[in-house]
This record gives sequence, C-alpha cells and structure tokens, in this order.
Amino acid sequence: MAVTRLRPNLFRYPLFRLLAINLAAGAALAVLLVGGLLWLDPGGLRHLIFTDRSPGLALGLLLFGFMVTFASTAMGSAIMALGQRETEEDTPRGPPQLLAEETVRAMRP
Repeated sequence: MAVTRLRPNLFRYPLFRLLAINLAAGAALAVLLVGGLLWLDPGGLRHLIFTDRSPGLALGLLLFGFMVTFASTAMGSAIMALGQRETEEDTPRGPPQLLAEETVRAMRP
C-alpha cells in the first residue's frame, strides 16, 4: 500500500497569492526594463555586455538586481495597501483595532 503525501496548495492562501502575483508583476517589469536598456543602449551598455567574455553572467547579474528591486517594491506596496480604505465610508479590511488605539481615538477632542 503506497503512502501518498498531500502537499498544501499554497495558492489557496490569499496572502501567498497576493505576493506571488506581485512578484510576477515586478519580475515582468524588471525584464521589460532590462530589455529597454539593451534596446536603447545608453552609454554603450549593450555593447559592453555583449562584447564581454561571459555576457550571460553580466546580463544575469543586471537582471537579478532589477528583479530584486522591482519585485520587492511591488510586493511591499501590495502589503502596505492592504489596510487602506477606498472611501471614507468603507469599513477597514484589516484586523480589528487594538483597544489602546480606540481609547486614544476616544480621548481626542
């Protein structure tokens, strides 16, 4: 009798799905920007990369830096936007406020 292991489906969790979508958006933006840099060739960048002995390494490092920057920016902005209200009448989408925050708000004139 074979024992089957059940892997959890990570895309069931909304937070993981949000992060994965924004990771993909940031990575796509990074690829587009690196492609644009190579197409525009500012300062002879394309020439410098492709005349090197290992252009794949130089291109990979450039792409990795852009991916880390833009993917983390997209993911961070998505996380920070979770608690924002679209209008003043909307109820908060995040966790309920702490008792101390409600007390401070009630004490203000």
